[in-house]
Amino acid sequence: QLQLVESGGGLVQPGGSLELSCAASGFTWDYYAIGWIRQAPGKEREGVICISRFGDTTNYLDSAEGRFTISRDNAKNTVYLHMNTLKPEDTAVYYCAADSRRDFCSGSVSFDYWGQGTQVTVSS
Repeated sequence: QLQLVESGGGLVQPGGSLELSCAASGFTWDYYAIGWIRQAPGKEREGVICISRFGDTTNYLDSAEGRFTISRDNAKNTVYLHMNTLKPEDTAVYYCAADSRRDFCSGSVSFDYWGQGTQVTVSS
């Protein structure tokens, strides 16, 4: 069974950092593009950042530029979202997703495998 499981979410103060992890099971995603998408209460899902098969990264959010980075460890079948200088407006459920049809980041959020999401709350 194909499954993506996110972890690492929680409550953090403004200016703090978090690292989210996304582990895949049931398949090997070495050749897939992997993305992080978030959804805040009352808002639509928005792409955050993506990493290609070859490790090229694409930021989807201007507000995350310079604060969020993504990395992948194919040996562990795991992708990470490193978030620094967090702001209250970063509060959202964060999802990881895989695109089995492409090994590059297309710029859209049309991934075909999704995790269940992990809550990130930035508040003092």
